[in-house]
Amino acid sequence: MIDDYVTGGGTARSFFRWDWTDPESYRARAREVGARFDRAARERIRSMLAPHGDANEPRLERWVEKGGLVVTTGQQPGLFTGPLHTTYKAITAVRLADYLETLLEVPVLPVFWVASEDHDWDEAHDTWIVGVDNDLLRIELPHPPEADREQPLHRVTARFDEAVETLLAQLPPTDFKQDLSELITDCWGSDRTNLPDAFRCTIEELLAPFGLLCVSAHDAWLKESSTEVLVAELDGSGRHEGLLADRTRELEAAGYHGQVTILPEGVNLLLEGDAGRERLYRDGDGYRLHRSGRRMSSREVEEAIRANGGTVSPNVLLRPVVETAVLPTIAYVGGPSEIAYFAQLGPLFDAHGLGMPVAVPRRSVTLVEGKVRKVLDKFGLETHALDRPFHELVAEIARDELPEGVREALGGLKGAIARGTADLSRAVKEVDPTLKGPITHARNVAFEALSEAEKKILQAVKRENEIALQQLEKARLHLYPDGRAQERVLNIFYYLARYGREFLDALLERLDPLPDPDQRG
Repeated sequence: MIDDYVTGGGTARSFFRWDWTDPESYRARAREVGARFDRAARERIRSMLAPHGDANEPRLERWVEKGGLVVTTGQQPGLFTGPLHTTYKAITAVRLADYLETLLEVPVLPVFWVASEDHDWDEAHDTWIVGVDNDLLRIELPHPPEADREQPLHRVTARFDEAVETLLAQLPPTDFKQDLSELITDCWGSDRTNLPDAFRCTIEELLAPFGLLCVSAHDAWLKESSTEVLVAELDGSGRHEGLLADRTRELEAAGYHGQVTILPEGVNLLLEGDAGRERLYRDGDGYRLHRSGRRMSSREVEEAIRANGGTVSPNVLLRPVVETAVLPTIAYVGGPSEIAYFAQLGPLFDAHGLGMPVAVPRRSVTLVEGKVRKVLDKFGLETHALDRPFHELVAEIARDELPEGVREALGGLKGAIARGTADLSRAVKEVDPTLKGPITHARNVAFEALSEAEKKILQAVKRENEIALQQLEKARLHLYPDGRAQERVLNIFYYLARYGREFLDALLERLDPLPDPDQRG
């Protein structure tokens, strides 16, 4: 799906309302959103965005006065911001907002939605960093009891002290370490009690200079603003399930798949109870919670939605709808999986009378440091060559490193054995046809012996290049740590410690959210 959506191949874009490469799509979407939000609505939003420092106040006032819009993105909170792609999403949103502000001639704010109501502790509680010994190191938080009850992350009390100590010990002693240490201690210190708040603090500290603003899913104003959307989803859940199921079948017929499974009788709402955060299902004339089996009437669920405790929240399918309902969202920046499930959501947006925002793929990059580039150049490799098991790569390099004379001699000997045994088989055919078997066996034995000799030769080549191959292994650790894409594993603080905040400036300069100007519609 994502490849076709980015390139325009297949029929992927037909499942989206707008063409993300076409400026006219953004103009049309801006007109649509502008009609739904008046000055009073924007004033309420402005007062709740909690600007990071006084510098944002004039910008927000201008946003209200001029009928501004927002570009949104978001992510589940992760330890020390989690993997690199979280930062890439945020910076892509910043760049897109800047582009659209120029295109539309109205203020456009980049807003990061912190998914603080998510309850998957296992996805949020750890991160990976390249340590001072140039080894891959996993840093994780202690497992709190609330995590076993699948409580929303903002209700889970976390202890960060050991993780902070480990991270600080693993940052290289550069000129930038002191400032980073203060930032980390400030955001993840003892006065922080939950992961979403610490995560948000870090994102704001790093990216507020670029104009990024944050909201958290559990913010009281956000819960209050989304009440009517949740009630409407409860009332229309049966019809909405049918619409989503129909769209998913259309995707499958086109050769794609539904990123999110549409479960029979499932409601796109989750409710917090004694058993944690549970999916709601229709059950006769009422509803049933998935794990506990507790039954609730329609009135009870609606009362829970309207209560001040914020115990009802949207699931992954409804969250983009809620976001679009409470913010004047012109575009959403998403990763590959998010773009895939956005393809399912058109009918749900329409059912709520909102219309889907433009879905823009986040930019993806592979960071190649100078020391890594030197190793790649030494072996004549591109970065993608390291995206495979290391033993396969080493074997191929060893073969390439064989002296030409050895390679020619091995090839000649193999050819001679094959030709010689074939000639002998033909020659003895008239004498005794059964002699072909022993000759074939002799050929196979010779090839096996030659293969063993070749292995020993390759081992000798590897020993001769042992230091260089160790350097290559370290290069692979930086580019494909744990055999996975760099952006899905490594934490940003390794790079910030080595290159300072200029690293973020470099990302901002390079992460253009749209195709090259001559390729835009």
